[in-house]
Amino acid sequence: MNRQHHEKYRKLGLNIAYYRKANKLSQLQLAEKINISRTHMSRIEMADCAVSLDVIFELCDVLNITPKQLFDFRE
Repeated sequence: MNRQHHEKYRKLGLNIAYYRKANKLSQLQLAEKINISRTHMSRIEMADCAVSLDVIFELCDVLNITPKQLFDFRE
């Protein structure tokens, strides 16, 4: 992951956590639905790793949101 983009990854992680909680899902439940480990899910939310577009699209499908919503960062 490019450290120059860390703040964007942090905001993405916050949005993922927000929509996950709005859907009343634990990290484990969401991770199982998109076929990744809970540890990987945690690392994504904590901006500790990069995330593939495949995972982004899976997240959006499960959370019933668009990629635009996921990348609509609050200031």
